[in-house]
Amino acid sequence: MKRFPVAFVVASILFFLSASLSVSVTAEEATVYIAYVQCPAGVEPEAFYIRTLAAVLGSEERAKDAVIHIYTNAAAGFAAKLTVKQVEELRSE
Repeated sequence: MKRFPVAFVVASILFFLSASLSVSVTAEEATVYIAYVQCPAGVEPEAFYIRTLAAVLGSEERAKDAVIHIYTNAAAGFAAKLTVKQVEELRSE
């Protein structure tokens, strides 16, 4: 399985808060975030997104459980249920 430099992943990820974040969320509460990710050419997007998220969640199984939807048509990325702390970790990866 091909690995990509952390800097590439960090530079490629932009997070946008979902509408559910209009209320205050603590660091321990998981809510839905949408991550727009530019997947490298020639790489299967879903597998790339799972590996990216697994770097923060600790395993591909946990990443698969957190992902709610994979976007491939109008946008590239995924929606996942994460805590604020997990989002910060993913941003700093």
